[in-house]
Amino acid sequence: MKLTASQLPSPSVTPSSAQPPIPIGHWHRPLEIVPSRFKHKSLCDWAINPAIGCLHGCEFCYVPSVSANKLAPRLLSHGVTDPDREWGDYLLLRPWKEKVFLTSLRRADRTPQSELSRDGNRAILFSSTTDPFQVVRHQDPAVARQLNDHFRHLIRRSLELIRDYSSLNVRILTRSPLAKREFSLLASLGNRLVFGMSLPTLDSRLARIYEPHAPSPAQRLRTLQAAREAGLSVYVAIAPTYPECDESDLRRTLEAVRDIDPITIFHEPINIRAENVARIRTRAESLGVSLRTDVFETRTDWANYALSSLQCVEQVAEEVGVGDRLHLWPDPALGSLAVVRSQPDPAAYQAWLERCWSRISEWPR
Repeated sequence: MKLTASQLPSPSVTPSSAQPPIPIGHWHRPLEIVPSRFKHKSLCDWAINPAIGCLHGCEFCYVPSVSANKLAPRLLSHGVTDPDREWGDYLLLRPWKEKVFLTSLRRADRTPQSELSRDGNRAILFSSTTDPFQVVRHQDPAVARQLNDHFRHLIRRSLELIRDYSSLNVRILTRSPLAKREFSLLASLGNRLVFGMSLPTLDSRLARIYEPHAPSPAQRLRTLQAAREAGLSVYVAIAPTYPECDESDLRRTLEAVRDIDPITIFHEPINIRAENVARIRTRAESLGVSLRTDVFETRTDWANYALSSLQCVEQVAEEVGVGDRLHLWPDPALGSLAVVRSQPDPAAYQAWLERCWSRISEWPR
């Protein structure tokens, strides 16, 4: 069902006047393809983000610090008073205006290669600040159906137009098994599309703490397997892994990932962004569990944790036979002068960082 902005329910309307307004509804700006701002990740040149907010509510998410907080004045009109603290509780879908989208598509497709990132693969990422296949929850079932139909239309129609009116590639990144219902459409893009899922761990207990509303790791692994069976080229983002992901946990994940034969395996540990550590601590306290938040106490503690995780994954990946497909994502902060100087061999360390940062991720040919 195609819904215009005027047909979408207002976020201030609720099924009962006794209930407070809920921040789920529509945003004011339509869906467009926008340049991405990733650095050293070799994911894409552009991104499509069909919504503001994400109902998966991952506690470690960096999006509020790099995106949502900048929209705070507008979000306040939707009932969102603290975009960071309320992350996971609001979702505002973009309207669909086909002419606007096509204009952004043509602009992207005509961009000379000389103006693009050397590691972007001329790809559009679905999505960088929200999940493109999440389920919209709303107290009113009729409103929920409308919103979910509109969300699906945004994704399907934009994919169709990219396929039919451009030469650009598409990278899917999701945590949702709901993507399976679009496999035939995704397959119609052939080698112009790669499908990936974030899978930091197979430990469902840890996932429930850090990713409280996201589908389980087992569901995600089955979805990746189904994607391979549907003929899609797949990749996996073992990211961001948690401080509790020790060597045995990382080995188990890498062995499971190896068996689905991904073209690339990305990895990064949790990085400190704005209030994400505070959200993790609050979540742990609410559940009465103890987490290794000590690794975030100082920048030095975090750098030691991050490097240990990256090096462990690098070693285990070699041992399980996927070292050639491993693409590490060291945070730019790990290249600070203080961190470099603290290493036993600063020159070798700097060279390792540059190899990671200059790596171009695989693309099917």
